[in-house]
Amino acid sequence: MSSTQLFGIHAVQAALEYSPDKILRAWVDSQRQDARLKQVIDDLAALGIQPEKTERKKLERMAEGKNHQGIIVSVELPAMRSEDQLKRDVEALAEMAFYLVLDQVQDPHNLGACLRTADAVGAHGVIVTKDNAAGITPTVCKVASGAAETVPVYQVTNLARVLRWLKEQNIWIMGAAGEAEQTLYDMKLDMPLALVMGAEGSGMRHLTRQHCDFLVKIPMAGQVESLNVSVAAGVLMYEVFRQKQVKR
Repeated sequence: MSSTQLFGIHAVQAALEYSPDKILRAWVDSQRQDARLKQVIDDLAALGIQPEKTERKKLERMAEGKNHQGIIVSVELPAMRSEDQLKRDVEALAEMAFYLVLDQVQDPHNLGACLRTADAVGAHGVIVTKDNAAGITPTVCKVASGAAETVPVYQVTNLARVLRWLKEQNIWIMGAAGEAEQTLYDMKLDMPLALVMGAEGSGMRHLTRQHCDFLVKIPMAGQVESLNVSVAAGVLMYEVFRQKQVKR
């Protein structure tokens, strides 16, 4: 079983709300007694977890200099889901599908940030490749701020095969590419959709691009050529979200 540590009141509250059964241990500052921290301690106690009173210097070493706000918890890492589970979940959907697909995105900070935005827009999951890609790690969980527990992450061995299957389920495949002729604001995106983002620097692989139904770009008015992949994914996901809200 793999585990990670979460630091700070907000992160611990998120764990209490979304995955209380994954909390393994807790440590609290023995000198701190404010109301917010006391509430978190009470919530942990209600789960049968008695936080260990610890000297502040030890907490600081455990947190490696991060702002722990007097509390650290150890939690079991979320499990990656399989291609078979993805198929079952897609077939069980009772609403319009919306997935984010990351084609060999390797930076765990990008994956964590994508998960956080995917949660915010109500995406049904994030699909990642097994090879040359980030999976669920402690860093991903920290950056995701609870979203690694709420957004399913599906790890697949053959992305092209998965994209073909999604298309058979009447889900449109939209790829993000800087050289696309159409911008995301030119497109009607209120439909079952899988948004594909390419890797940092290299973008989508050729075979992945071939399986896209259409490509879009984010209009750029400045001098930089592209956005960070998690920022670009956020812009694209929120335009999909906006269009769905307008229809309602």
